[in-house]
Amino acid sequence: MRTVSRSVGRTPLRVATAPAASRALSVRFFCSHKQHKQHKQHKRIPTTKAGINPGVLGALAAGALAGWYFYSGEPTPSRDSWRKVNFHNVYKDIAALLEDEDYDDGSYGPVFVRLAWHASGTYDRKTGTGGSDGATIRFKPESGHGANAGLDVARARLEPLKKKYPHISYGDLYTLAGVVAVQELGGPTVRWRPGRSDEKISANCTPDGRLPDAAQGANHVRDIFYRMGFNDQEIAALIGAHALGRCHSNRSGYEGPWNASPTSFTNFFYTELLEDKWVPKKWDGPAQYVDKDTKSFMMLPADIAFKTDPQFRKYVEKYAADQDAFFADFAPAFTKLLELGVKFPEDAPVYEFKTLE
Repeated sequence: MRTVSRSVGRTPLRVATAPAASRALSVRFFCSHKQHKQHKQHKRIPTTKAGINPGVLGALAAGALAGWYFYSGEPTPSRDSWRKVNFHNVYKDIAALLEDEDYDDGSYGPVFVRLAWHASGTYDRKTGTGGSDGATIRFKPESGHGANAGLDVARARLEPLKKKYPHISYGDLYTLAGVVAVQELGGPTVRWRPGRSDEKISANCTPDGRLPDAAQGANHVRDIFYRMGFNDQEIAALIGAHALGRCHSNRSGYEGPWNASPTSFTNFFYTELLEDKWVPKKWDGPAQYVDKDTKSFMMLPADIAFKTDPQFRKYVEKYAADQDAFFADFAPAFTKLLELGVKFPEDAPVYEFKTLE
């Protein structure tokens, strides 16, 4: 494999911070409360900076609202189609889709990370099924699993780029979107390579229940991640992405952000988890926690397990004290997640994209 590294310079995106508590966006790796409600679509898709006709984008979004994401009738890229794609240009165009003042906390980045994660985190190493290869997350019933509520927004946002770059697979597009979001929101450089293919039909959709349940504890978390082939250190590093985004009551049943900067990739998940006192939230929704002092931020039951479980906690303490150490461990764990179950061509290049300038 060869490593490709080249700047794709552009004016940096403005990253919104310190959101209003009433706004909502979710990137949870620990997913659904069992009584999910389907996400209500946002009111409009704004003009983009990626050279895409706004009218086309609006039409695509309308199709998404009708439950059709333009997957049928499209030529399915082969494993060699990636050779015809300029991924530096795709990176720039995805980055141009991130910022939107009218959507949640001002960025689609967190929901792009969640899409990449959920498209990949269904892998089962014993059966060799699931993962981002095939991009079955775009088909029912998988797209309708409770854990994936709200991801139709992310898929609709990215759909114009599939039209612009017809040779890119959905699997490559969705995982690259996660990489772009992590990097452009201030996170580490994440190595990424193309070569995923797309399923044509829904026959190989993964069964419901392969993604973590936010209501569970450490044993459940380990069961889910060990099935994919992760160890405790990698699990603790991946959970740090909860620094991004927030939960929505109309998607997962839970509500609120983890910290005050949900569109910045930081080690704040760990610092908040350790430094704040977390108390049960008093409300009619599922059990979750809020910080005792301000009640502005939240933690899920599965998040609290990383504070109470001794093996997980030692990594939480390490990453809370050293953001560079967190970044160094997160990047390879995230790459591993995105590549689970994928049989890449031997000559597929490894990209290390430079953030936009």
